[in-house]
Amino acid sequence: MCGPTIRHAIAPAATSGSAPGALGDAPVNPAGLPTSYEHGNRLTSLGSEVDPILVEIVQGTLASVEMEVETAIARTSRSPMIRDAHDFRAGIHDRQLRKLTGRSYSALVHPIARDFPLAEMREGDVFFHNDVYESEGGIGHLPDLCVTVPVFHEGEVVAFVQAFGHHDDIGGAVPGSMPSNARTVFEEGLSVPPIKLWDAGVPNRAALRIMTRNSRMPDSLAADLDAECSACLMGARRLSELFARYGRDTIETAFDAILDATTETYRREILSKIPDGTYVWEDYAEHDGVDEPQLHTQRITLTKVSTGGPGPGDGGPKLIIDFTGTSKQAKGPINHCGDYVGGNFLKKWLAPVLRNLADTPERMAELDVNEGIVPLIEMRFPEKGTLLTPIYPAPTNARTFVILRLLGVLAGVVAKAVDGQMPADQETIRYTGVYGKDRDGNDYLMREVLGGGSGGRYYADGEDTIHVVPDSRNLPTEFTESRFPFLVERLGLAVDSGGAGRHRGGLGYEKHIRMLQDASFMSIADRSILACWGVKGGKAGRPFEVTIDLGGPEERVVDALADAEPVKAGQVIRIRTTGGGGWGDPLERPYDEVERDLRWGKVSFEGARTDYGVVASGTKDEPVVDATASDALRAERRAALGAQPFFDRGPGYARLASGSAAAEVDWV
Repeated sequence: MCGPTIRHAIAPAATSGSAPGALGDAPVNPAGLPTSYEHGNRLTSLGSEVDPILVEIVQGTLASVEMEVETAIARTSRSPMIRDAHDFRAGIHDRQLRKLTGRSYSALVHPIARDFPLAEMREGDVFFHNDVYESEGGIGHLPDLCVTVPVFHEGEVVAFVQAFGHHDDIGGAVPGSMPSNARTVFEEGLSVPPIKLWDAGVPNRAALRIMTRNSRMPDSLAADLDAECSACLMGARRLSELFARYGRDTIETAFDAILDATTETYRREILSKIPDGTYVWEDYAEHDGVDEPQLHTQRITLTKVSTGGPGPGDGGPKLIIDFTGTSKQAKGPINHCGDYVGGNFLKKWLAPVLRNLADTPERMAELDVNEGIVPLIEMRFPEKGTLLTPIYPAPTNARTFVILRLLGVLAGVVAKAVDGQMPADQETIRYTGVYGKDRDGNDYLMREVLGGGSGGRYYADGEDTIHVVPDSRNLPTEFTESRFPFLVERLGLAVDSGGAGRHRGGLGYEKHIRMLQDASFMSIADRSILACWGVKGGKAGRPFEVTIDLGGPEERVVDALADAEPVKAGQVIRIRTTGGGGWGDPLERPYDEVERDLRWGKVSFEGARTDYGVVASGTKDEPVVDATASDALRAERRAALGAQPFFDRGPGYARLASGSAAAEVDWV
């Protein structure tokens, strides 16, 4: 009987976790595969020069190819989640596995290079994986399927094009493959370690059949995978043309120049704004689907040092992000495998928060996040067995509760360092949907990622109904009503959902769905108890809420984690998503801005009085602010106001914190 084939790695350069006893002393992953592989190094020697105009051409070409890949996927895929909601990303990486494009996050090439030597790859190869624990931290939950295509020049791998997206169903205990009470990854669907899905242009039909056989939506899955593979192969051809036009040495020098420029820009314009020192803050997920609601802590100790060391790319300011103090891994599926490859994925996931320190909003919008930010951040993880360092086979399908919260924790800890010059909190991903049988008796699944309001900023209100995945969106009403047995009776802004502040938090969605057939409702959401926090006097936004049979005899608020909540034909489901936190004292908000919010319907008359101390009358179209009465009310409110913490978590925090209104770390 033959033993398993072990694919050996490229020359060792960096390692992740190790397990003793396998392959001698070589580090291995949970499956026993080697994890020593070359990555993250420069392609050219330090100081290599390239025409700056050519660098701009190369950078523009990379962005164009990335966009072309995403456009091709959107136009040729089939599932609503990919085609209509646009919940997928593309990325371009060099042969050292460094991400070159910076419009958004993407997965990692590391598990492919780990298991398949570059020297053995051939043109037309397509690699596939979705295994959370073998993705080196690049895949957060099993519905995120990832395809990777090598780019060739003169017979050698010179780059990679990659796409990954959230797919409707890949098996598991419930439709949609996100069981809210899963206790192991085995309940969440089909796990596929890195495999060769296409071999030199020939699809692996057996592997595709296995994957589609495990899906409740096999046709959509097959079409989506075909779209993603074909689009990435097209992107690889485009990049090969770039190398053929200018030559490998020139292009690789340009790649290094692109990443060097990012490193220097963030060092000079962003990290310099954070005073040297150590700062601590924490935030929480509220439930895990198994235990009763409680505070699942995610803590960051942020240390800014003036120099990161003498090595190339390491000189100058540096941030150390220490996650010690993060809660133990949850029984339910809110864990995230973040501690692989030195936290490479998390560095690029969290870094966009730092752009808020740019001199102007316009400059912030210009700053990309690519591999150039990696040398500026050092991550320190706690021992195995925490929310960020879970032990296989801990479930992970709702890991958004952790990685979204970490964006806010980093924003909060930086806010403590810079006197609040960061936005308040937002929660812009949650999964809701319905499934059942349509009028013809066919199975259907409608799942949607609805956004929420972003946090108020020191210079402006938050934005309404933001989706954190770039270019993603809610599903069009015309499409859903024609395909699924329900009517969308309302889709608008959730009035009063934005946290009060000198700069108000953005509003969330309010969506009403009337079912035409009996169905089951599903929800994977957080922030139904704990609200998006306000900062520097700003108040927390309104939390997430779902009501079934709105206005009917069986009206009820359902849990934010639900797999199969029954809904009868004729009943209305109301979904209200989170509002962003407010920034600054709401009693300082000018009357004309409150009057405008009343006219626009973003704030109610009662909300104006309660949240802003503004007395108004009249109608929505013609509100009238009583300045004298408002002055008196605001003076009364200020006189009664005692010492306030720097962060406001909203009333739900006390429910889970034994009555405490604020955490110790909320004060500065």
